[in-house]
Amino acid sequence: MAPLIDVRGLTKIYQVGELKVNALQGVTLTMQRGSFVAVMGPSGSGKSTFLNLVGCLDTPTSGRYLLDGIPVEGLDRDQLAEIRNQKIGFVFQNFNLLPRMSALENVELPLLYTSSPTPAMDEMAKRALVSVGLEGREYSLPTQLSGGQQQRVAIARALINKPDIVLADEPTGQLDSRTGAEIMGVFQRLNQGQGITIVVVTHSDEVARYASRIITFRDGLVVGDEEVSGFHTGSSQPIGHEAPVGVWP
Repeated sequence: MAPLIDVRGLTKIYQVGELKVNALQGVTLTMQRGSFVAVMGPSGSGKSTFLNLVGCLDTPTSGRYLLDGIPVEGLDRDQLAEIRNQKIGFVFQNFNLLPRMSALENVELPLLYTSSPTPAMDEMAKRALVSVGLEGREYSLPTQLSGGQQQRVAIARALINKPDIVLADEPTGQLDSRTGAEIMGVFQRLNQGQGITIVVVTHSDEVARYASRIITFRDGLVVGDEEVSGFHTGSSQPIGHEAPVGVWP
């Protein structure tokens, strides 16, 4: 089976005044569909640049990137936007919810890029919220939700278009350790139960232990790539088991 993510000799150079910053220096790797990958490394290692390129939020200076067999490095802005909308869901450290919109309305936002609001959208968004354990909180504003609940809304929003891959940039960075464990449990069950490909950028060894593969960046290069057997439990059950996640149909 062809890999879902296939990058070959990927480079990214930023011009900062008269200084050239080599954020990525010829990265080559693949990720299979249904994998759960943690990307680690110190600040400035290139891990966030890599995530931005994989998420079609930026374009490489050189190299090839195939997403599900599609060469995306040469696509224009509109084509990249279409790829993001159809194939990729994003979860960010700061949740990025609109404060005056309900949880339901925040989840529906990606659908509005392609069509006008419909009752069917409400039902899709409600199912997405149920799938992350937020049944009954559809009409709550972000200020009425805890940090963990806000991040669950963000995950539901990432799932609404049924993407091939969910990219999460430090998704537990604003959360306490228990809530962070619950959020990683959500990702773990989405991966194991539904086969959604998850890529998480993190500084945390604890967060990385939920993944089945850990890739380490340093100075724009991949310096470590290891498979992890089993998954982080912390007890006889996966952490976060107390907040079950339903099936996203």
